[in-house]
Amino acid sequence: MHIPFLDRSPRVALVRLSGLIAARPDPLSGGLNDAGIGPLLDRAFALGRLSAVMLVVNSPGGSPVQSSLIARRIRRLAEEKKVPTIAVVEDAAASGGYWIAAAADEIVADPASILGSIGVISAGFGFDQAIARLGIARRLRTAGSEKSFLDPFAPERAEDVARLEELLATLHEEFKAWIRARRGAKLKAPEESLFTGRFWTGREAVGLGLADALGDAEGEARRRFGEKVRIIRLGQRRRPFPWRLIPGAREGVEALAHVAEERAAWARLGL
Repeated sequence: MHIPFLDRSPRVALVRLSGLIAARPDPLSGGLNDAGIGPLLDRAFALGRLSAVMLVVNSPGGSPVQSSLIARRIRRLAEEKKVPTIAVVEDAAASGGYWIAAAADEIVADPASILGSIGVISAGFGFDQAIARLGIARRLRTAGSEKSFLDPFAPERAEDVARLEELLATLHEEFKAWIRARRGAKLKAPEESLFTGRFWTGREAVGLGLADALGDAEGEARRRFGEKVRIIRLGQRRRPFPWRLIPGAREGVEALAHVAEERAAWARLGL
């Protein structure tokens, strides 16, 4: 007979962190943001008699702000509860996904996982030539000389490009500072080669000091804490499929946009 309150087996909380990182949740899958994942992390670290918290990360990245908020929450909880924290990478912990993984005390990855992409990206489209061919005139008025920024319906301005590059460089410095703080002593290659936005397989990442070991969540839990370890799984809730969405509805368009955005993020990793 198993009596839960008499069970003294090691306990490991296993939290899944999957999807694109964005301030607004994906209407279909939810994705990752601090408001959504925060209560789950709070619950995981609040469990009694924990030997460790394992974060199963599977994300191509996304919002730098949400990545930072989630990572800082993980560190705060780990330090408050004094619980060892291990990130276990599945398909990818890239860009913001790696930002989150670096909040853990250790990073474990599959040999074929994708890790890294320590960089910042901005992408968009320019429609000025297209609307000119259609005979459409852009009408825009502002109060404030810099209110309009990289207007996709107007020719690109050099000052806008310079301003964007400055912003990206500043965000990149924030990312690099976090990785230095969390992984600095473990990094085995020059920053000039690690902080370019390039990504590597899990096996390569261990050699570069971006990860600590190869493995998977359940295997790692048993290796560290024995066969009798009790794994308490905590996962993100999937949002119900919006069956009532109709083509052309605002929610339907947003759902398709989120899917396209996540697909593009994974595609940048070749996945």
